[in-house]
Amino acid sequence: MKKFLLFLLAASMLLSLAACSGGSDGGSTATPPANSGDTGNPATPDPIPPVDAEGGTFKIGGTGPLTGGAAIYGQAARNGAQIAVDELNALVGATLFELNYQDDEHDAEKAVNAYNTLKDWGMQISLGSVTSTPGVATSVENFADRIFAITPSGSAVSVTEGKDNVFQMCFADPNQGTASAQYIVDQALGTKIAVIYKNDDVYSTGIYDTFKSKAAELGLEIVSTTTFTEDSQQDFSVQLTDAKDKGADLIFLPMYYTPASLIFQQAKSMDYSPKYFGVDGMDGILTLEGFDASLAEGVMLLTPFNADSSDANTVSFVDKYKAAHGDVPNQFAADGYDCVYAIYEAIQKGGATADMSVSQINDILVAQFTSMSFNGLTGENMTWAANGQVSKAPKGMVIENGAYLGMD
Repeated sequence: MKKFLLFLLAASMLLSLAACSGGSDGGSTATPPANSGDTGNPATPDPIPPVDAEGGTFKIGGTGPLTGGAAIYGQAARNGAQIAVDELNALVGATLFELNYQDDEHDAEKAVNAYNTLKDWGMQISLGSVTSTPGVATSVENFADRIFAITPSGSAVSVTEGKDNVFQMCFADPNQGTASAQYIVDQALGTKIAVIYKNDDVYSTGIYDTFKSKAAELGLEIVSTTTFTEDSQQDFSVQLTDAKDKGADLIFLPMYYTPASLIFQQAKSMDYSPKYFGVDGMDGILTLEGFDASLAEGVMLLTPFNADSSDANTVSFVDKYKAAHGDVPNQFAADGYDCVYAIYEAIQKGGATADMSVSQINDILVAQFTSMSFNGLTGENMTWAANGQVSKAPKGMVIENGAYLGMD
């Protein structure tokens, strides 16, 4: 206990100095999560002391859509990760981490080009790609180059499948589909279900497949299943008419927020008002430029992060994010933040230093991620299987009065 108190005192003195010097996240103080540790008990964690930065600076790179229709996701993940980097650099009193995010425009070929740019820069640790289709492409490169990767939100199974050094902070797609069906049944949210999914997208189809299977197991009736593609995601009249004619009282939407926003608009014009249940790709819809947030009133989704939580670490993160970027952070921002802190904890426990080869760093991080338990903004007692998938509990959220509220 005495060592723990001395650590907290030293950290407090260091953070006071950091507050005087300011930082790139709007001058906020650096506060490492109080609940990081491997005890599985957030109330009484093992303290994680600062890493000795004398070994140099770790270069962390990632790709994501920083421009284009999916930019909300990429920008959020980058911004969340940067806040964590700034906090940790202040904690150790040196530049322990340098972060470099490259724009992939949610395109697989551009993501590989961005990855190669990061590799030329000297990337030693990767945050993979923010979205699934680019993530499938870049994870192949991570595996071949033996550069450890943990993606904040590339949730397709094929991102990690067959690659022992690629991990996910987000739920894998099968888990989202299964958990969504179970939640709808447990909470008695609907009896006649329609599903609209994007059949040329690995993210959407992966969730749909497991949702369909779990719904059949649970006796949840799917009365309408319709699809769309990248080229047809402007007009949803056929899909909505089918759902309405078959009496669907809830529509499951395993997709990103942009097509979902059009579905909400077009359903209203048809005087059709079912319940809607989405997945993590729905997070961010309230900040979509030009979108009438009232259309999302009552929309439900599963997500591991609640920006309205009273937890001290969440409050601190949300305040810093708002100060730096003027928006409330979504799940993708929190996942990016957690990725950096999980990397930091693995480095500390494994004794990795920046002067090691990428393959040495890779091996240390793989060993730590497959054995440690991590507490972050998006979950407590998180663990990772050898296949890279994370185990953590989802939270049911509903949009009310333009904000996300917990349902549990």
